[in-house]
This record gives sequence, C-alpha cells and structure tokens, in this order.
Amino acid sequence: MFGSNLRTLAAEYTSVSALARDLGINRTQFNRYLSGESFPRPDVLARICEFFAVDARVLLEPVEQISPGTGPISSEYLRDFMGPTVQPISEEDLPSGFYQFARRSFVRGDQYVRGVVLIKRDGDNTFLRGFEPKVAMAMQGIPAAARAREYRGFIMHIEDGFAATVARRNAMTASFNYLSRVTSFQNNFWVGYVARTVRESSSSTRMTRLVYEYIGQDLSRALSCARKAGFCQLDDLMPFHQRLLQPNDPFR
Repeated sequence: MFGSNLRTLAAEYTSVSALARDLGINRTQFNRYLSGESFPRPDVLARICEFFAVDARVLLEPVEQISPGTGPISSEYLRDFMGPTVQPISEEDLPSGFYQFARRSFVRGDQYVRGVVLIKRDGDNTFLRGFEPKVAMAMQGIPAAARAREYRGFIMHIEDGFAATVARRNAMTASFNYLSRVTSFQNNFWVGYVARTVRESSSSTRMTRLVYEYIGQDLSRALSCARKAGFCQLDDLMPFHQRLLQPNDPFR
C-alpha cells in the first residue's frame, strides 16, 4: 500500500531523481519505497508525510481515502461559502496548463517580477504551483533549494473572476491573488492583483497589479519562459503585459 501511495503522490513530478533529492533520500532507496520492497524509518516517513502533506496512514490506507473532505476546505461550517459547491472551475474559464505572469516587485519598486506557474485539476479542485526566483530567495537569506522556493495554492471561482490563496511550504509566506479574464485576440489573458500577508512598511508595498498569460501545455515553452524568471525592467516585459499592468496609474 505504501509503495502504491508513494507512486500516486510522486506522479506529478517529472523527475524521480529530482524528487528524491528534494526529499533527501538516496535514489536507490527511494526506488525500493516505490516498488514496495522497503518501508522508511520513522524519521524518513515523517519527512515524506510533511513533503506531501499527508499523515502516517499513508502506510496502510489508499491516499485518496486519507482526507475525508472533498476539497481544500471541507468543513461543514464553510461548505456553502468556500467549500466544494463553489470551487469547481471549468477548463473553458481557466484552462489547465502553464501560465507566465508579471507584476511589480514588492521589494524593488523600480523593477518587475516575471515567472511561470502551473494550474492543474484534481477532481473538482483547481490548484496552482510555482517556484520563487532564486535571486529573490537570496535577498531574504533563504536557501535557494527547490523545496524552499516552491509555493502552492488553491483557486476558487468568484462572481467575476477567480481568487487564489497561495503559500510556501509550512506557510512561511502567503499571498492572496485575484484574477479576471481580459478580452483579447486569443482570450488568454487575466489581470488582477496580488496582496502579501506582511506588516505595513513605508519601504515596500503589500499589493500590486498582476497579469497572467496562458501559454498552454507545452513544457518546452514553459521552460523557455522560466529561464527569464526573476527581476526585470518594465521594458523587458511584453507590450501587452505592460499595458495591463498600467505602470503609470496608481493602484486602487
């Protein structure tokens, strides 16, 4: 059962070697876990459970049954407000695949940040995954390992767009994102804003405009965009991204 569950949890990762490195597990030993030939020590199991956000029942129960809820928010108290009945988002409204985004930097007001995220489905749930630029992590004195840079979030449908709650592992940082579709030739742009969950500061901003562009399922194109991720100047952004970000207009 553990091997089957681990294969399910690892399915979204394109490289088993990279996943084993992120977990700090020898690749050969990790393959034994995947095949069901071996079980991890308690400390290694704890590391695996933390990484995949599951508990020790992963040894004995199908991973699909470990969480009894049907979505990220399954409490009866919130079911009609933020639960499964309002979470489903159609592929037509927000397609699964890669998106490149751009926004003004929170810490460098004269610069912008661009990056790539993946939006994916799991049943009725819509999730988001991406990685902070290495240079941004270095500025905060945080290791640049993929595990530290990774962030994930869940997206729900609201009346005129989408709301996403996004966090890094262990909720080290978090943000709220709002997006609505923009009329364009290919109908592949969304614009909104992102707000950081930090204290007010006179030297930095907590909220700024955000633009998403759908670039499809092509991994090679996504990697090409990812290589440009990080800080940049306004002129480095695509003209339509610049227009949607309205750099000369105050954010309201």
